[in-house]
Amino acid sequence: MSEGLRSPVWLMGPWLVFACQGSADSNGLGAGGTAGSDHAGGTSAGGTSAGGTSAAGGNTTGDTSSAGGGASGATSAGAGPTSGGMGSGGASGSNGAASASGAAGSGSSGPPVSLDLTGAITQVHDPDIIEENGTFYLFSTGEGVQVRTSTDLHAWTSAGQVFATKPAWITTTAASDPNALWAPEVAYFGGKYHLYYAASSFGSQSSCIGHATRTSLATGNWTDLGAATICSTAADNWNAIDPHPFLDEAGHGWLALGSFWTGLKLIRLDDNGNRDGPDFFSLATRENTAVEAAFIVFHAGYYYLFESVDYCCKGVNSTYKIMVGRAASVTGPYVDQSGTALSSGGGTLVLSSGTRWIGPGHNAILHTFGRDYNVYHSYDAESGGTPTLRISEMDWSSDGWPISAGP
Repeated sequence: MSEGLRSPVWLMGPWLVFACQGSADSNGLGAGGTAGSDHAGGTSAGGTSAGGTSAAGGNTTGDTSSAGGGASGATSAGAGPTSGGMGSGGASGSNGAASASGAAGSGSSGPPVSLDLTGAITQVHDPDIIEENGTFYLFSTGEGVQVRTSTDLHAWTSAGQVFATKPAWITTTAASDPNALWAPEVAYFGGKYHLYYAASSFGSQSSCIGHATRTSLATGNWTDLGAATICSTAADNWNAIDPHPFLDEAGHGWLALGSFWTGLKLIRLDDNGNRDGPDFFSLATRENTAVEAAFIVFHAGYYYLFESVDYCCKGVNSTYKIMVGRAASVTGPYVDQSGTALSSGGGTLVLSSGTRWIGPGHNAILHTFGRDYNVYHSYDAESGGTPTLRISEMDWSSDGWPISAGP
């Protein structure tokens, strides 16, 4: 979620976060949670073009991609033991849900396609997704962190929220909407699911990233740790929102974060998910500062940093788009397909607006059913710019760049 200047905003985030209804340290899946609300923010100047290069075969103007691609198999850190995402050590992940449930995807070896979605798919911002024992859990921005579930990636059901009210330690949310928590993401390591979320208000750097855990997404309770993992203040030149927890190929924990100001950052996590040491790496920025929503996966020897650039949350006037760079080391330097560093404003285009679906962004990558999926929000021009969940198949070009259907 962008801390930059905006108008109405809806958000969602990477690495799936599980939301259930209840108090800061209790809840099963809540049944009566709201589907995520829109929040009024500051005004936002019109976005500039992202620039950068376009991933091979990607479609940047229409609503579907016509590209072919190489083998899929990105691994996203922190996924659960039965998830399709990457755990530490780098296997592509299991298929999770059985094909009998109506597997997602086109069922062919043709170009990637966007999935047909039904159910609770509107008012979704900053989605993150994770799989446990054949059930997919989608976390997104909203009151107390919104949760949805599916068994096939197509049909989605609201499943309440993680917190009935914000954890007591939080003082950085807006007085007008104190229980709104942003851009949740979930990772699995150390025998627990770790949920990270942002507490802030629009246009402010007074922001904190919180942390809660539970041992199963299907049973038990979320327990908030009662303190921030990291905070920023007005004195900083960065912003502590849009957390993305993940494990590198050696099994070490990391948390990417950042929005606007000087861009995307990276800190170390210890085995319990707390900040580990003072290291503070810079990953990406842009001349107009409009960059956020880091998501990192490992594929074919490289770490891929997905970023959302330009302006979200303006409905059909949104200029959001998804870009990517890659690096041999988790700390960078990340470069785009033409060799320009993301720290110098580079980025290879993955998705931008089409005719119906506008401003795709804040994505997560999921590996399941034997392939990769790009999960993101976009604004539906056929319903007045409603923020809507989108899931598209994603392949890889012969030279190792992502090709996503969509927007």
